[in-house]
Amino acid sequence: MIKQIIQTHDAPQAIGTYSQAVRISGGDTVYMSGQIGLDAVTMQMVNGIEAQIQQVFLNLKAVATASGGDLNNIVKLNIFLTDLDNFALVNEIMATYFAKPYPARAAIGVKALPRDALVEMDAVMVL
Repeated sequence: MIKQIIQTHDAPQAIGTYSQAVRISGGDTVYMSGQIGLDAVTMQMVNGIEAQIQQVFLNLKAVATASGGDLNNIVKLNIFLTDLDNFALVNEIMATYFAKPYPARAAIGVKALPRDALVEMDAVMVL
């Protein structure tokens, strides 16, 4: 097994011991690391839950593009929220980035996220 590491400057650089995404050679599956609302250029968190949700989708889109796909290639999406009251807003914004059929997904309430983010998402994509 050979891992192909996906890296793009259009998404925030890793802030820990992980890669933005990993594809196994000979396979069509891409495992995308969690993205938070960091601006890729400034590496600063954008302000507010709506802006963070938008930024997370933009970051995932950049990694998907670097992997040779797009958001509609995502088959599984995990959403982590520090406040589940924001779930309806995630749904509303998600509908502007994805077309039917939507990916399978989970929404999980968590106490805290890196850099005091309000939302984080990771994904599995099949090309």
